[in-house]
Amino acid sequence: MELTIKEDKGYKYIDEGEGQVLLLLHGLMGALSNWEETVGELKGEYRVIIPMLPIYDMPIISTGVKSLSKWLEKFVNHMNLRDFVLVGNSLGGHIALMYVVEHQDKIKALVLAGSSGLYENSFGGSFPRRESYDFIKERVEFTFYDPKTATKELVDEVFATVNNKERVIKTIAMAKSAIRHNMAKELPGIHVRVGLIWGKNDKITPPDVAEEFLALLPNAELTWIDQCGHAPMMEQPQEFNQQLRAFLDKIV
Repeated sequence: MELTIKEDKGYKYIDEGEGQVLLLLHGLMGALSNWEETVGELKGEYRVIIPMLPIYDMPIISTGVKSLSKWLEKFVNHMNLRDFVLVGNSLGGHIALMYVVEHQDKIKALVLAGSSGLYENSFGGSFPRRESYDFIKERVEFTFYDPKTATKELVDEVFATVNNKERVIKTIAMAKSAIRHNMAKELPGIHVRVGLIWGKNDKITPPDVAEEFLALLPNAELTWIDQCGHAPMMEQPQEFNQQLRAFLDKIV
């Protein structure tokens, strides 16, 4: 399906369907299109909103997960949202967690898939061979269980990003900020219902990370997706959507 991007007062976002609001957050190297299959599946029953996170638009001095969490608060207020379900993948999950810590009263439930916030095995502190297309292709393939999920279009996007000097500096700054901000001490204070939907073959936030989230979050449940890496909504969209829908049926 073709996603229509709306723009309003500096915000860019997808807004499809009507009903209970699902607010979806993409990851560090992600895009609105990561959620395309989920929008198509759920927009008939839910209002699905996906903001474009301003990862590359922030001043370098304020590029970090805290700033994105504050940005999310402003976006939620701008859209006048309450009692909504927040869904985050990778860095998007980390931002969601930080937002929920401060605004549990606004949230109906939280869904995390391959979320950072505890541990992640990402690109690391630099891109030592960012000029090498094959190296970047290998790192993008690392995100998935099936390397074929890393399409040429996807690899081209990441390659362009990491070879843009300003963007790569901000990408590294954001990744380091996420690593620094470990949320283990804050998670027990989150009492909203949390659904953990995890790729069983995730190499970036491995299964033991999901188990730790389950142990630390007081009101969480965990389901697995086989033959799936770090981005289940992209690699196994049908299974992901089925598990997301099953969780939503319990809380909506």
